[in-house]
Amino acid sequence: MRKRILSIVLLSFIISNSAYSQEPWTLERCIDYALSNNIQVKQQELAVKSNEVNLLQSKMDALPTLNITGNHSYSFGLVTNFLTNTKEALNTQATSVSISTGVPIYNGFQLTNTRKQSKFNLEASVADVEKVKNNIALSVASLYLQILYQEELVELAKKQVEQSRMQLNRTKVLVEAGSLPEGNLYEVEALLASDELQLVNSQNQLTLSYLNLAQLLELKNPEGFKIAKPIIPAIDSLALSKETPEQIFTISDSIMPEIKSAKLRLQSSEIGVKIAKGGLHPRLTLGANYNTGAQYRILDNYDFSGDPFSTQIKNNASKSIGLSLSIPIFNGLSARSRVTSAKINLLNSKLALDNERNTLFKSIQQAYTDALAAEKKLIASEKNKTASEESFRYTENKFNLGLVTALDYTTAKNKLAKAETELLQAKYELIFKVKILEFYKGLPLKL
Repeated sequence: MRKRILSIVLLSFIISNSAYSQEPWTLERCIDYALSNNIQVKQQELAVKSNEVNLLQSKMDALPTLNITGNHSYSFGLVTNFLTNTKEALNTQATSVSISTGVPIYNGFQLTNTRKQSKFNLEASVADVEKVKNNIALSVASLYLQILYQEELVELAKKQVEQSRMQLNRTKVLVEAGSLPEGNLYEVEALLASDELQLVNSQNQLTLSYLNLAQLLELKNPEGFKIAKPIIPAIDSLALSKETPEQIFTISDSIMPEIKSAKLRLQSSEIGVKIAKGGLHPRLTLGANYNTGAQYRILDNYDFSGDPFSTQIKNNASKSIGLSLSIPIFNGLSARSRVTSAKINLLNSKLALDNERNTLFKSIQQAYTDALAAEKKLIASEKNKTASEESFRYTENKFNLGLVTALDYTTAKNKLAKAETELLQAKYELIFKVKILEFYKGLPLKL
C-alpha cells in the first residue's frame, strides 16, 4: 500500500513538473520570478527590516527606563561587633533590591532628530530595493530579447541551410547534364557545410542565451525552460517617440528609485548634522530610585536571627527623585569632531545625489543615441536586405545558367545572409533601446 502511495505521489510530481517546465515563460513572468528569487533583492529587503528595527528603537529610546536590581550574598569569618567592640565569628547573609527609572527631558533634540533620521534611512532602503529590482528587470528584458534574437538567427540559419541544400541538388543535376563544371558542385558543397556550421553555432548561442536567463532567474533546473514568443512589432512601426533626452530625464528624475534614495539620504545627512550639534548641548534627566534590603545572622544551629524579612524590607526602604544636569565643557573635542564629520557626510550626500542624476541623464542620453542609431541602421539594413535579395536572385539565376562562377554565387548568398543578420540585429537593438526609454518614463517592461 505504501509503495502504491509513493508511486502515485512521484507520478503526480513528474506530471506537474513536466507541465511546469513546458509552459512558455512570458517576459512579465520572468521578471516576477527573478524579483521573487534573486539573492540581491532578498539581501536588500533584509536591509529594510534592519532599518525598521532601528526606527522602532529610536522611538523606544524616548520612553522612560525601568530597571530592577537584586543581590543576595553570604559572609563568613570575623566581623566587628560594634556593641562590644570585639571581633566575633559571624556568618551572615544579606538581600538588597533596587528599582530605578529615568526619563530624558532635554538632550539637544537628539532623540527627536534620531527618530527622523531613522525614518529617512528606512525610506531610502525601500527605494534601494526598487533600484535593485529595476536593474534586474532590465537585465531580464535584455536576455529575453537576446533569446528572441538568437531564435530568429537560428531560423535564418536553417533557411540558409535549406537554400544551400536545394541549390546543391540543382547543381548536381546541372553538372550531370554537363551544363556546369564539376568544380561548381564542390563549391556548393563547401557552402552547405559552412551554412550547417553556422546553424550549429547559432543553436549553441541560443542554448547559452537560455542558460544565462535561467541563471539570472535562479532556476534550479533549467531543463525544459522556454520563453513565449511575443508578437514583435513590424519594422515600419518601430520608431522613437518625440521626447528629447532632457524631457525624458525630467520625468525620470521624479520617479526613479535611485534618485529618491539619494534625496532621502541627503535629508538623513542634514538631520545627522543636527544630531551631532545636539551633542554640544546640556543634558537634563529626571530620575527616581527605590532601595531596600535585609540582613540575617546564621547561628550555630542553622537558625536565623534578626527581624523578619518583610519588616526589614519595609524599615530599610529608601526613595529618591531628582534631576541630573550634564553640561559638556571639554571632552577631547569629540563632540565638535562629530559635527565636522556630519558636515562632511552632508557634502558627500549632495555629491552622491548629483552623481546619481548625472548617471541617470547619461544613461538616458546614451539609450536615446543608441536608439536613434539603431533606427537609422534599421532603415539602411532594410534597404540593404532588399537590394541583396535582388542581387542574390539575379546571381542565382545566372549561376544556374553557368554564366557566373560558384564563388560569385557564394559571395552573393553570404552577402544576403549578412544583410538579413544586420537587419535582425538593428531591429532588436531598437526594440530594447525604445523599451529602456519607456522604462525611464515609468512604463512597465512589456513586449
